[in-house]
Amino acid sequence: MDWLFYRLSKSNFRSRFYLKQQDREYVWKKGMDTIRSHAQDFVRTRLAPDVIPNDGKQTPMRGHPAFIAQHATGTCCRGCLSKWYHIPKGTQLTQAQQDYVVDVIMEWINRQMKR
Repeated sequence: MDWLFYRLSKSNFRSRFYLKQQDREYVWKKGMDTIRSHAQDFVRTRLAPDVIPNDGKQTPMRGHPAFIAQHATGTCCRGCLSKWYHIPKGTQLTQAQQDYVVDVIMEWINRQMKR
């Protein structure tokens, strides 16, 4: 994933995101397993369906560390998934694709927690 994170760091938009202190405290309080579970739920319900009526607006810009991570990693909507990961719109994400997206989100959060 180093190459992916290198590419994301070169994006002016993606590189502006970071976990604020309250987000970091939330991660410490809940633990990484719970955050992963939340991320899996967000991806399954907001990103995985083949048709998303509010695509491009389904991921809030704040409110949960996974949401911030999604914007930082280009996993926030199907348009970004298409651009950054070449996963086409209009098809349901496979379980393997969902797992990969969650892994990317969690890797970003893990890197943020080490800063």
